[in-house]
Amino acid sequence: MAKRKIKNVLPGFGISLGFVLAYASLLVIIPLLMVFINSSQMGWGGLLATVGDSRVLAALRLSFLTALFAAAVNGLFGLLLAWVLVRYSFPGKQIINGLVDLPFALPTAVAGIVLATLYSKEGWIGQFLPFKAAFSEIGIVIALIFIGVPFVVRMVQPVLEELDPQMEEAAASLGASRIRTIGKVIFPELLPSLLAGFGLAFARAVGEYGSVIFIAGNMPYKTEIAPLLIMTKLEQYDYQGATAIAAVMLIISFAILLVINILQQRFAGRITEKGV
Repeated sequence: MAKRKIKNVLPGFGISLGFVLAYASLLVIIPLLMVFINSSQMGWGGLLATVGDSRVLAALRLSFLTALFAAAVNGLFGLLLAWVLVRYSFPGKQIINGLVDLPFALPTAVAGIVLATLYSKEGWIGQFLPFKAAFSEIGIVIALIFIGVPFVVRMVQPVLEELDPQMEEAAASLGASRIRTIGKVIFPELLPSLLAGFGLAFARAVGEYGSVIFIAGNMPYKTEIAPLLIMTKLEQYDYQGATAIAAVMLIISFAILLVINILQQRFAGRITEKGV
């Protein structure tokens, strides 16, 4: 008996796949490869000398530490904000829901100027703070939190909306406290999307430039971020040095995001197994 040929679910799969691969190659893969190719022209000695410079190491350390810290803060407050928007009804809810996406539309330079004005010592908020916010590491974190929180909210919010309330009712009927219900029932369901939002917020924060330079102060070894150092080298026509720093940032970012994706898939797989 002749085997029946199974048709592809998507029509024109071959053409679509070819278009996707061509698109990814032209706009993503080839530009990323050029970063490594251009930086490799320096040779290992020049590459290590550029990346091993104390100023470059300080900028890289500041960029990644502030990005990780800001993404962690966004993970916490983004989860709380998504919870409030989904579980409660109050006046002005739609306005707040719309304001969440404002950092996506606001030009980063405008965001940086506004934040620097608000958090300076004479600003509306900065004058009441007991510490220096603008032109310090704290200012960098504030800017990264501002531009990163929508990623967490928009990743967690749909999962919260689809979460079955009967699961919470069943846990309560079995004698589970509210905290235990959140920790054992709700949080495991939200963890994959929360990790995805964390990863997106971190990726955006690592490469952020416009909103940070206005509030950071840009002092070498103190508040100078790696993207600003890359721009400095480009202005000095040191293209290989700029691509060398960019290559290191890409490698470290890829490693961190890979770990986040692996954790996300593992937690999502556990949830699927429990559901089955």
